Amino acid sequence: MTATEDNDGNEGGGADRDAEGGRHTWDDGLIARRAHRWAGGRAVGRPARAVDEGTVAEPAPGTSHGPAGLTAERTGRRPFCGPPYAVYEAGVRSFATGTLRPRLEALRQLVGLSRSRLEARTLAGAARVLDEADARGRHPYGHTVVAVAGATGSGKSTLFNALAGAPLSEAGIRRPTTARPLACAWTDHADGLLDRLGIPAVDRRNPGYPYDPALRGLVLLDLPDHDSAAPGHRERVDRLLGLVDAVVWVVDPEKYADAVLHERYLRPLAGYAEVTFVVLNQVDRLPGEAADQVLDDLRRLLDEDGLALGEHGEPGAAVLALSALTGEGVRELREMLGRLTAECGAAERRLSADVEGTMTRLRPQYVADGGPVGLTERARTAFADRLAEAAGAAAAGQAAERAWLRDAEWACGTPWGRLRDRKERTLGDPGCPSASRTSGVPERTEIPGARARTVAAEAVTARPAVEEAVRALADEATAGLPGPWAQAVREAARWGGRGLAEAVDEAVAAATASRRPPRPVWWSMVAAVQMALLVAQVVGVLWLLGAVAGVFGGPEWWLSALPVTGGAVVGPALAWASRTAARGPARRHGQSVEGLLREAAAGCGRTRVLEPVEAELARYAEVRAQYVIAAGGT
Repeated sequence: MTATEDNDGNEGGGADRDAEGGRHTWDDGLIARRAHRWAGGRAVGRPARAVDEGTVAEPAPGTSHGPAGLTAERTGRRPFCGPPYAVYEAGVRSFATGTLRPRLEALRQLVGLSRSRLEARTLAGAARVLDEADARGRHPYGHTVVAVAGATGSGKSTLFNALAGAPLSEAGIRRPTTARPLACAWTDHADGLLDRLGIPAVDRRNPGYPYDPALRGLVLLDLPDHDSAAPGHRERVDRLLGLVDAVVWVVDPEKYADAVLHERYLRPLAGYAEVTFVVLNQVDRLPGEAADQVLDDLRRLLDEDGLALGEHGEPGAAVLALSALTGEGVRELREMLGRLTAECGAAERRLSADVEGTMTRLRPQYVADGGPVGLTERARTAFADRLAEAAGAAAAGQAAERAWLRDAEWACGTPWGRLRDRKERTLGDPGCPSASRTSGVPERTEIPGARARTVAAEAVTARPAVEEAVRALADEATAGLPGPWAQAVREAARWGGRGLAEAVDEAVAAATASRRPPRPVWWSMVAAVQMALLVAQVVGVLWLLGAVAGVFGGPEWWLSALPVTGGAVVGPALAWASRTAARGPARRHGQSVEGLLREAAAGCGRTRVLEPVEAELARYAEVRAQYVIAAGGT
């Protein structure tokens, strides 16, 4: 909306520019109707106009209804502010469309996600900021609440009267003069804000005549002395300073360097520089260039307090010298307050500073100095390796490979070798595979090694290695995490580690029980050849004995030695070749068993430890993302 268009986009009722001051003054007929006012809010000789709250305001070109597409009720009067705010004079809710809303929403999410991880007193400040933002959001941002604060004898009340244009606040020699906060509002609809501030109706004033349209929407407060000896004055000041949108600090040449003012107020409130005014009052008492010297020294002290000064077009606190008694510099302060009110941004700046201060205080709880946090693939692999080592996966794989070779040697060996192995097994040699005493076929070999130990001995041996694996994983996962979140990750790992050794034992036992390696076909073929060779040897021996005894005639006797000799040579050679050929499959079988046990142990660790730890890390990542948004993206 341009300065020469009314709410409906029609020309006329526009703004006239003061050629000397360069200020816009609205002439839409409203000022004439409100030139004379009394405490009841009615113009002289004219009843108060009823507010039409049944229609909805259509946005003017370039304006919006707010960030959520919300509309404000139309009152029939010109809004306080143009874009980017949808603020109307009636007591309806206003919505800011800048960066404050997403930051507040992120802070709300941050507090909700952190309640189970951080102490309530740590989040108390953030909860207060959210409550204050909600309370302030119920009132139009077009109303700007400015408090006039200062020490005893600094001339607050005199400056308050000078800004109001009427002697509304008592000013005198008696100290303290201002016992209760007084309010002067350049608007008809500030009752809700004043109720929130706790200003009773008896302490509410209207500005004097003539009405200054440049201050439209301003609510000015005259606070008690912050250094008052009267009980309760300092508490009232501190409470109101936490609720107002901007503050005008009034100092005088004698106490502008007061340590109480700087250490208790200006230094802690350095983050609110954009809504802070520091005025050096009573400069009429300073001779010559003394006022400039005192003002320069005041700027130096403010700079030491960390309060950014709005100089050279940079955002910051406004510092100026004036005399409320003679009126020198009062017009300049009035114009500054008028611009602040017209921008309709003081409330949002104040709330943004509240959020910024809260994020600074909470930073150690969410941000730690260091690199990226979280579990790397290397850490996950190392955890699985430690669990596999604790479960004896590698030893079991080697034992399975040796067992496969022994089974191959048994199945493909000579019959005489089988008899020897049966005899050794009968004598109790644990290194030989078991065989059926009836069929002569070797039974399924159980994987020896770590899995063959007793359950009690295995649990005692495996538990320290499992606990060490959990500790190493927790150390890796908490590297770079802030204290509360590192503690949460360690707790998740510790709880998951309870009973992990026993769970790994059960998983490995189940995996080995289900592992039944198939018997290769070529073993049976070689065994059949070995049996054929045995039969040939037996026939040859019988033939040789018959030939020697003269029982058999016919061929030469030495021919009977050929089957005997051939069986004695070919049988062991075939057994050796079969054993050599079985090494590759045996190695693959051992690797398969090792991988099976490794996966069983890793599955237990993943379910009981890794997943809870990663859930905590994911929670922290979400909280950290919300913190970044609430902190303004830094």
